[in-house]
Amino acid sequence: MKIFLDTANLESIRKFNDMGLLDGITTNPSLMSKEGGNPKDAMAEITKIIKGDVSLEVVSTEYSGMIEEGKRLRQYGKNVVVKVPMTPDGLKACKSLSSEGIPVNVTLIFSANQALLAAKSGAKYVSPFIGRLDDIGQDGMHLIREIKEVFSNYDFGTQILVASVRHPLHVVDAAKIGADVVTLPPDVLDKMLQHPLTKIGLQNFLADWDKLKSGNPDIKI
Repeated sequence: MKIFLDTANLESIRKFNDMGLLDGITTNPSLMSKEGGNPKDAMAEITKIIKGDVSLEVVSTEYSGMIEEGKRLRQYGKNVVVKVPMTPDGLKACKSLSSEGIPVNVTLIFSANQALLAAKSGAKYVSPFIGRLDDIGQDGMHLIREIKEVFSNYDFGTQILVASVRHPLHVVDAAKIGADVVTLPPDVLDKMLQHPLTKIGLQNFLADWDKLKSGNPDIKI
């Protein structure tokens, strides 16, 4: 399963990319606004840092605006995937952009029906928002199972990109189901790196090494 980072924070992107963990990036206007500064500079830098797909989102809600913005966003790099909303105009834009060789990520998916329609419109990715479904008392991960089952019956080539991830268990569950991609905020990826037993084990190893070295001051690994 691919791991994308859901952020526009350059420091976090560099941090996790240097570990070899990132297969791509997803962004949106809210994430860009959170970081401040010039979004054009941020988008240009992100597409340089990351070799994999970088989803950059349109802000227009009309078909013509989405097409114009999508083509402009694509100029930031060949790894740019244009993100459009799951609306009639969004699907129309997805069809047009995809037919011109511009990959599209259809976002704000909340049902298997929506995912099916996005796949038929030519989307490279569909982004179901599981955390937001959990927030209203629905089972977000059940939606991933449904989409996975539907897509397995057909040859769409559309990848399931699990979004709105709130905690590490979401990542494990998505991987068990066989989702293609999970995109997660930096704090969740940080949590995935941590386990109290790892920290305790390292402390014990270092303490034992110090004991060994105290009797053999010239010893080296």
